[in-house]
Amino acid sequence: MSHDIEREKEIAAGSRRAATYPVPPAELVSALRRDNETWVSDSVEAFGELTLVVPRASIAEVCAHLKTAPGFEFDMLSDLMGADRGPEEEPRFEVNYHLFSTKRFHRLRLKVLLEQDDTHVPTVTTVWRTANWHERETFDMFGVVFDGHPDLRRILLPDDWQGHALRKDFPLRGYEPYSLT
Repeated sequence: MSHDIEREKEIAAGSRRAATYPVPPAELVSALRRDNETWVSDSVEAFGELTLVVPRASIAEVCAHLKTAPGFEFDMLSDLMGADRGPEEEPRFEVNYHLFSTKRFHRLRLKVLLEQDDTHVPTVTTVWRTANWHERETFDMFGVVFDGHPDLRRILLPDDWQGHALRKDFPLRGYEPYSLT
């Protein structure tokens, strides 16, 4: 019981320390660009959140660096999700990586943009094991292929399902034999 109380005090002290150690987004982007200038192609700050657009070929390397480099320490992949901007948009797809630092209480979003004709992106399962499930879900729902994934197969829909249900061009009632009519 006293161990739990001590842990609560440690967490509270850490959050106070994090509040006194803000890293301005410009500083974070500058530090990352100092490490490798090709890693960040664009940055957007909105609603108190920072999003970095990362080239697809560099995503695993950027994630590994952000996880272990002193000052960053984004040791948790809290979410990985796909998005379909629509068939009329190019690039059509994006993969968003939501990172969190349990040591510094910072959040960061990485975004990889993908063309409709080439939805391949390297896996980050070697950086965070939890990416396994998230990447499978994104593959299943959007058709994004994670190169190097240890077990890339459907996770939510039946194996014989045709298409990817969260794409904007997917029929609202589905395909036969799974049609809702």
